[in-house]
Amino acid sequence: MTTIHFIGGEKGGVGKSVVARVLAQYMIDNEIPFTGFDTDRSHGALLRFYSDYASPTIIDNYQSLDAIMETASANPEQRILVDLAAQTHHPLEQWIDESGVLELADELGISLCYWNVMDSGKDCVDLLNKLLDQYGTNFNYIVVRNQLRDDNFTILETSGVKDRALAFGAKIITLKKLHAPVMTKIDGNSSSFWAAKNKDTDNLNALGLLERQRVKIWLRHAYSEIESVGL
Repeated sequence: MTTIHFIGGEKGGVGKSVVARVLAQYMIDNEIPFTGFDTDRSHGALLRFYSDYASPTIIDNYQSLDAIMETASANPEQRILVDLAAQTHHPLEQWIDESGVLELADELGISLCYWNVMDSGKDCVDLLNKLLDQYGTNFNYIVVRNQLRDDNFTILETSGVKDRALAFGAKIITLKKLHAPVMTKIDGNSSSFWAAKNKDTDNLNALGLLERQRVKIWLRHAYSEIESVGL
């Protein structure tokens, strides 16, 4: 059966949607079939950049969330990608608990994977610790150290939470920072990462030769990190 990949972290601004976009592009580039669900009502990244692969999901509506499990059950050949907006953990938790999602996933052979996206701050470490308290070994964990603002993760390294996550079988990867003006151009053009790394002669604000090269190098590293943990 398939794997449901939840891309979360609860705190806003840590780069959850960038990680979801990279995963979507990785699966497209590697011809891995997937279906995306976007829980961000205001500016959903999967819906904006990968609209052919994603649909909106209302996080506080059980029927809408049920579609995630229904799709996973009906399409065992596909991966399921769920981009969780900030501050969505509580309604997701209620749905999981009251709907018996963990038990049903085990019964159907559906694997649940939580990509916990973090910046270098203590609040992200505390949120990871709470996630481990709540779900223990019921999830497979990928801890994503996102270098969006800082590449010093000393707080995570010295907190004991990293060792605790590893004891639960977590895997840890790093997402390097992409040069800010390049990311700004990509977002301004509403470009997929595929479009960003390829020459666009029709766009007046298209990325230049070296900007496209920076995207390629950044994606190459991100793909290497993804391949180290598997999908």
